Amino acid sequence: MKALLAVLALVPAAVVTPVAAASPGDVLDSVNTFIGTQDEGNTFPGASAPFGMTQVSPIGSHYAGYQYTDTAIRGFGHFFLSGAGCWEQGGLVSTLPSTGTFDITKPSTFDQTQYASPYTHDGEVGKPGYYKVHLTGSGGIDVETTATTHTGVERYTFDKSGPANVFVNTGQANDKEPVSGSSVRIVDDRTVEGTVQSQAFCGGKPYTTYFRTTFDKPFASYGTWSPTGGTAGSKESAGGAGLRGAWLTFADPGSITATTAISYVDADGARRNLAAEGGKSFDRVKAAAQRDWRQELSTVDISGGSTDNRTVFYTSLYHTLLQPLTGNDVDGRYRGFDNQVHRAAGWTYYQYFSLWDTYRSQNQLLALLRPDRARDIARTLLAIHDQGGWLPRWAYANQETNTMTGDPVTPFLVDLWWFGALNGLEVQAYQALLQNSTQIPPASSPFQGRAGNESYQAGGFVQYDPNFPSKGQDTDPAHGASATLEYALADCSLSIMAKSLGRTQDAQALAAKGRSYQNLWDSTVSDRGFTGFPRPKVTGGDWFTPASGPYTPEGQDGFHEGTAWQYQWLVQQDIPGLVQRMGGPLQAAARLDDFFAYNDLLTDPAGTVRDEWVTGPYNYYNQFRYNPNNEPDLHTPWMYTLVGQPWKTSAVVRAAHTLFTNAPNGVTGNDDLGEMSAWYVFSGLGLYPAVPGTGQFVLSAPQFAKAVVHLENRRDIVLEAGGADASRIQYVQGLRVNGVASDRAYIGLEQLTRGSTLDFRLTTDAARATWATGPGGAPPSPCAS
Repeated sequence: MKALLAVLALVPAAVVTPVAAASPGDVLDSVNTFIGTQDEGNTFPGASAPFGMTQVSPIGSHYAGYQYTDTAIRGFGHFFLSGAGCWEQGGLVSTLPSTGTFDITKPSTFDQTQYASPYTHDGEVGKPGYYKVHLTGSGGIDVETTATTHTGVERYTFDKSGPANVFVNTGQANDKEPVSGSSVRIVDDRTVEGTVQSQAFCGGKPYTTYFRTTFDKPFASYGTWSPTGGTAGSKESAGGAGLRGAWLTFADPGSITATTAISYVDADGARRNLAAEGGKSFDRVKAAAQRDWRQELSTVDISGGSTDNRTVFYTSLYHTLLQPLTGNDVDGRYRGFDNQVHRAAGWTYYQYFSLWDTYRSQNQLLALLRPDRARDIARTLLAIHDQGGWLPRWAYANQETNTMTGDPVTPFLVDLWWFGALNGLEVQAYQALLQNSTQIPPASSPFQGRAGNESYQAGGFVQYDPNFPSKGQDTDPAHGASATLEYALADCSLSIMAKSLGRTQDAQALAAKGRSYQNLWDSTVSDRGFTGFPRPKVTGGDWFTPASGPYTPEGQDGFHEGTAWQYQWLVQQDIPGLVQRMGGPLQAAARLDDFFAYNDLLTDPAGTVRDEWVTGPYNYYNQFRYNPNNEPDLHTPWMYTLVGQPWKTSAVVRAAHTLFTNAPNGVTGNDDLGEMSAWYVFSGLGLYPAVPGTGQFVLSAPQFAKAVVHLENRRDIVLEAGGADASRIQYVQGLRVNGVASDRAYIGLEQLTRGSTLDFRLTTDAARATWATGPGGAPPSPCAS
């Protein structure tokens, strides 16, 4: 109570006056693509089309490509992921302009770490569809990049006259991105093409990218290099790992525009992509790319908030809309998970699915804003199942990497079903999901699926076995406790779909499996004054006890990128059962208070989240606090609402927002293909899909005075919150939905998509925030005990 009184003394106990609002202007001006390029946010600042196949961005010393504190740029690559956490993240087909002569007899001449150019942040621009930087080496060169869906376009403008060079490096990519083979070929005096064979994400298998690059001016001379050095006049270099590429020398170009198309199918695919989308001036491509981005970002109009608030919001929306990436060529061809060429006729095949991350909120945000894309995403996953025999978990290019654990594809697809993305495909999708839920892929399959299913189906838990065989980086038994919780959450979501499809017996069995977390609840374990925690079990059903001493919920054993403290909340599907095991609603809320350091947070929100929460990007283990940098407990602020204290959700979310800033280190942890950004967008709007598979959004205090979400069906979701001030902790005092008072802290998808106006009344006085605290205020649990 003392902490609460302290914070209330800082602000008036009433609805507050808003701070000076930023002028709306052009939405592109409210995006800063440098956000997340430092401290392991792993975003890239360069150009991409929305959901584009090709990205053009600078390569520095970091495995994700560019890092804001880098002092040199090694080249401009043509494929990047946004925010992923593993190595092997692209930077393929690196190009760099230069001037002057060079020694072709020395192999090191062609090492991009050696020929990298210094650059300056002065005048550097990072906006949707456009990037610009000034290289200070070679007498000074301006580099600008833009993109279409299948091509990247660069314009090099040289400060001094005379000959100029462009290095096309196929043998190197981002740091820690192994290139196992490459080729380059001079086609004519404006064109080069080739291949790069590189390793997939998180130690996956090699795959091939084809490219073709054309210049708007002819080059006067050329040569190629290999691991032994360069050969002037050579038209081709091909082979395995090692330095490889081509240099092109232009007589006195002034400026050069290069357009590069890539394909995952074959060389003809790259040629067709270039023919279809190349041949345009840089400025014309830039204008088209920015027009597309303006349309995408204008899906949400916000009013109020500071300039920085607005920039963080729209940059988060931008990062959300970068992926998944287009996977098919302009003629519809794509390389499937059977390594055969298929054709997507009349729809888009997508690639790169970080499902363990994105099932939590990025998936739902895309489906809400872009249902047509969501249908193609759902269709893509079913195509992967048809061609590969199983549903994916972390799909990179045309392979399953078996990265991360649990069963994220199930809530991912069930949520897409709610959004109508499976219309006409429900039965096919359900059969694939039921197979995934109840079976294990054969040993010959590259998919790992639910590797812990034998123990889970027989005994209701995934055994903890760190030595269990793996087909990739991860396997479920190596993280048996968290895998059990994730399986249970997925099964509950699938039970909802089963019931709707009339599969009554399946629905009952899956709902029962949705309570499997109970099998790991050890009521004898105590920590920090609380009793009862999830605890791993080993094969046979005995509790796991570490050799070093007693079991502690703050340890990492049995949990993937987290601890029992963080994973205990991954039970959104059965709040009554969880609350009972925690000792009742007051004890559950007290445990949440300790988890968030709630009393300290009320006194100093920004300081608490940085000093007491887990803030290191990879600091997952030996922790008992909320980890806002990683996915397993992202939904936990809304657990306050689910246990009957919704005002605390608003306070915790508002504090968490202070971790997102208009700065290179302004993303908390890896952005994980837009998941952390989607979390910010939803929570800033005051909506969050906290319970997978239900089609419901839990409500909290919006960050902005007004937000309008323009849906594809030409209806709007209007969220009004007079007096919203992101710099203060505020609570919801009342809500009117379409003019009618509502005491529910949630709203269903169907009502939202019909078009709704939600008018929130905010206060800084927690004592007045009694909204939605009565019976029926929280959404029902779909698999309640």
